[in-house]
Amino acid sequence: MAQGCDSNDTRYTKSPSPGNKQDTSDDVKKVMRREKNRIAAQRSRMRQTQKADSLHLESENLEKENAALKKEVKRLSEEVKYLTSVLSNHEPMCSGLGPQPSDVLYSPHQGVFHQPHMTSPRYQL
Repeated sequence: MAQGCDSNDTRYTKSPSPGNKQDTSDDVKKVMRREKNRIAAQRSRMRQTQKADSLHLESENLEKENAALKKEVKRLSEEVKYLTSVLSNHEPMCSGLGPQPSDVLYSPHQGVFHQPHMTSPRYQL
């Protein structure tokens, strides 16, 4: 018979004893604790991934919204330029543009006079 490890060799295994029952119970608890920890870590990683995905989608949506708002600002700026030029061209022809305190509204930000009775053509794109 060759010397070495034999599956039937009991020299290296613990013999059943009253203390062995406690060791087995501790091993089972340790295995269960490791399994619960593994599952908790897996859930945590999954939540972290979902949060990252959610932030990525929110970032994309905000970038789209920002681009749309920039486009609207550009359009409105062009409309302001157009309406300002229309008003500038109309001022010499309009006899009613003399300053009349009750009828004339002044916008200090735009430097433009506006009379409520005048109508301007709508800006067309």
